[in-house]
Amino acid sequence: MSMVTEFKEFAVKGNVIDLAVGVIIGGAFGKIVDSVVGDLIMPIIGAVVGKLDFSSLFVVLGQNPDNLTALADLKKAGIPVLAYGSFITVAVNFGILAFIIFMMVKQINRLKREEPAAPAEAPATPEDIALLREIRDSLKK
Repeated sequence: MSMVTEFKEFAVKGNVIDLAVGVIIGGAFGKIVDSVVGDLIMPIIGAVVGKLDFSSLFVVLGQNPDNLTALADLKKAGIPVLAYGSFITVAVNFGILAFIIFMMVKQINRLKREEPAAPAEAPATPEDIALLREIRDSLKK
């Protein structure tokens, strides 16, 4: 079998197409989670903690001759910066995404579980056995 034929069989399988759809939906879902975290959750956490903007939390690791104070300016100048606020935002994104995926998988597994099947009826007794039982019962009388 040629490699082209094998590739065609692989690419046309349902699993590959399902994976492609999953990746596309996952990318869009990631944007939604980023928006939820950045636009809804982090402002609330910032308000509770004291109006912090986590994306602006950083520590300058190198020399800062121009005394730059904005993270974007420091990065643009090539000064090494430990941007732990961005990490906090990404970690919260991951936590929310992981929880949502967990809930989805849990729901799917719950839906996949089949109800216990009713016990199957006993198969019909063969005619010769039924006839022998009738004879036995009539002899008992």
